[in-house]
Amino acid sequence: MTTPELACVRMQGVPVRLWQLSQEHSDELLREFMLIAAERRRSHSDHDVPQRLTALIDELNSQYAGFSEANEGLLGDAAAAGLDSIDLVYEIPAAVADAATRLGDLLDAADDYCRRGEHLLTLATPAPQVAFRRWFLNEFVRQIAGEPPLPWPDYAEQVRI
Repeated sequence: MTTPELACVRMQGVPVRLWQLSQEHSDELLREFMLIAAERRRSHSDHDVPQRLTALIDELNSQYAGFSEANEGLLGDAAAAGLDSIDLVYEIPAAVADAATRLGDLLDAADDYCRRGEHLLTLATPAPQVAFRRWFLNEFVRQIAGEPPLPWPDYAEQVRI
């Protein structure tokens, strides 16, 4: 088995509290989607957002979880210490750019699903967290394509967060 080509992705000025809120919302959504997906599998419904998102999360966790564990720990430590922001460096397979795009698209579809209000308690992702998610995922795509890092404060100013 060959080792994948690794890319260096720098996340500058990651807003710790916004990351934490985003994680909490994602965790709530995924718990509900896992329950819905399990029910849909029993009823043989194949093509819906909860099943596609939970399948993609499983795929990404199996392929890339080891590459982000250290940074997840740093973010958790930063949250516990009450830090406002943190810089992170990811050494991650270049193939993650495609995965980040797929995940972003599915999370947008999940927000649409939440807005319809069918079968869910979790609401659509709040706008600041959507902006953070888009910045975070797009940084993998941009930087793997050779673009320089775009720090969160600069992005937030551009989108007026």
